[in-house]
Amino acid sequence: MLEPYKILWQGGTGELTEKKSRFIAQTRPVGSEEEAVSFIESVRKQYWDARHHCYAYVCGDKNQIQRCSDDGEPSQTAGRPILDVILGSKVHDICLVVTRYFGGTLLGTGGLARAYSGAAKEGLDHSLILEKCPGRLMKITTDYGGIGKIQYILAQSQIPVLNSQYTDKVEVSAMIPEEKVGKTVSDITEGTGGRAVIELGDEEYFAVLDGQILRGDMGIA
Repeated sequence: MLEPYKILWQGGTGELTEKKSRFIAQTRPVGSEEEAVSFIESVRKQYWDARHHCYAYVCGDKNQIQRCSDDGEPSQTAGRPILDVILGSKVHDICLVVTRYFGGTLLGTGGLARAYSGAAKEGLDHSLILEKCPGRLMKITTDYGGIGKIQYILAQSQIPVLNSQYTDKVEVSAMIPEEKVGKTVSDITEGTGGRAVIELGDEEYFAVLDGQILRGDMGIA
């Protein structure tokens, strides 16, 4: 059975300053180590004159790949705090790089860890995160007498409708969250007196973005 999980949909940039040291955090969706490494290198080129480019990234629906680097900062003061922020957010398939411009004042190990952690949170706060939820495509065929009840049931359960077709009958396609499948089928069957024909697709992931349904590889349905 599929489990819901969050992904980075659109990267962002956040920044903070600590004792004149500038910390710039950038995020990017990544599906592999190769993509993460490529992003890290692009940040190094973008901020070529900075002293440190510390990073962490995770890939996979269960974070099967986890990597982090202090990039010259004292051990455990940069990469690990960034990784902890990612793991705490429960966001998957993400690379987060924090670039530091040294301000002339040493922050100490505790200060560094707090600064990198704070910058990482700023980067996440300026990113777009989606939750991928397990669900099933439900196709409902009914007569015109049953469509009002079906629309009411779906609306009450906040179930997103993909499309509706009106011919000599009505066909409605909706994405049903997995935990609502059983009740939705029961409610529609009861509400239409068993006249509605219901077809269920295989379990799959979907997400909702600005009212649009994203499916599978997160293309718009």
